[in-house]
Amino acid sequence: MLGRIFQPKAKTKTVRKPSVKKKVPKTLEWHTDYDLTERVRLMIVDLEFNHIPKHRIFSFRTHGSKARAYARTWAFPKIFQTVLDIEPAYVIEVISKYYDKLPHEEQSKVIIHELMHIPKNFSGSLLPHRNGHRGYQREVDRFYNLLKEKNKNK
Repeated sequence: MLGRIFQPKAKTKTVRKPSVKKKVPKTLEWHTDYDLTERVRLMIVDLEFNHIPKHRIFSFRTHGSKARAYARTWAFPKIFQTVLDIEPAYVIEVISKYYDKLPHEEQSKVIIHELMHIPKNFSGSLLPHRNGHRGYQREVDRFYNLLKEKNKNK
């Protein structure tokens, strides 16, 4: 019995898994979208968002983003405005893989949603979702209906 306890264990071969090459992540690509910028600027006028200077809003289309959002609003913080002596600006970025699949109506609502993040004082900061997501969505729907009415009368 003692012989069994002290016998060396048989060596087992470790089988290596075949090496799987990891997918190379796509690079994030940003493209200026002049058509979207024009659409956003027309919406600013139609919705009477007079607090937003149209010439300080820019739009980009992103390819290869891992974000789960349809779009994002980017602000130019006050510290950089001061240091570089530049007035506030905002960029609306649409994530192409999600945004492009939406019908035109939903795309408009996404743009309105992003415009609502811009504060009335156009300071370079961003506003959060107020009153929870449902209240925010009701506001987006209200602005969309206003936009639809204005475009119907044109």
